[in-house]
Amino acid sequence: MCGIVGLFLKDDALKPQLGEMLSAMLITMTDRGPDSAGIAIYGDETAGQTKITVQSGTPDSDFPALEKHIQDQTHLAKDKLSFTMRDTHAVIVAAETDKDHILTLIRDNHPNIRVMSQGQSIEIYKEVGLPKDVVERFALTQATGSHGIGHTRMATESAVTTLGAHPFSTGSDQCLVHNGSLSNHNMMRRKLRAEGVNIQTENDSEVAAAYLSARMSEGETLGEALTSGLNDLDGFFTFVVGTKTGFGVLRDPIACKPAVMAETDAYVAFGSEYRALVNLPDIDLARVWEPEPAEVYFWSH
Repeated sequence: MCGIVGLFLKDDALKPQLGEMLSAMLITMTDRGPDSAGIAIYGDETAGQTKITVQSGTPDSDFPALEKHIQDQTHLAKDKLSFTMRDTHAVIVAAETDKDHILTLIRDNHPNIRVMSQGQSIEIYKEVGLPKDVVERFALTQATGSHGIGHTRMATESAVTTLGAHPFSTGSDQCLVHNGSLSNHNMMRRKLRAEGVNIQTENDSEVAAAYLSARMSEGETLGEALTSGLNDLDGFFTFVVGTKTGFGVLRDPIACKPAVMAETDAYVAFGSEYRALVNLPDIDLARVWEPEPAEVYFWSH
């Protein structure tokens, strides 16, 4: 049993409130998963730049060393590299052309540093602990952006660790949160790894994220990838998937995991339960419904 929330803003005037609204929704879902929590925020992007969010258990020593290493190896001037520490996470902003070099440098030389996400707009913050504590650690109520998704976890398939927390990001500006359990994730993990897909954990939800990223890298749209997943991913699930332009929702054909959505002229919201939505503005005027089984929903800017 886990809790999922998602918020897609149609009204740009609400962007400064995205973090506050999404955090409140997530905290409401605490009793559905007190082990760990995380939020993906899609904020403003700058043409030609990329953002890489990283995590370390020893950030005070690891992050200054990484920043210096990046500067030494890429010869970037300080005004061309932004390195912002936020508790156990840091956000690196650099030229898109330097992205692959930086990711390789981290992977090959800094084993204690883990990449949480990379892309033009996405930032992911996740840690072990109660949602309210994770929100406070990263000042997530102050986050701004156009949309975001969140997850609070009750572990069933793997250990309670930072890497095991959601959201999982396996592609540029892509992430997934999941409530449920996949029965064929071991077979699918072996298949994807044989195809060269990087999967860091034994968590079944990361397999779902990697599967969707692999299908999209082959040219499928998110909707097509989700539809393919209905045939290839066995088990029961509710997925909420984030991309640079929006988010999608899919429930398995049985739809045994709870889900509710609300839409107004200002936003589209998702929650595992309606109580996650009750404090959103004008919720009494919203169209509220339960997503249909095996039907793909997607909203995009």
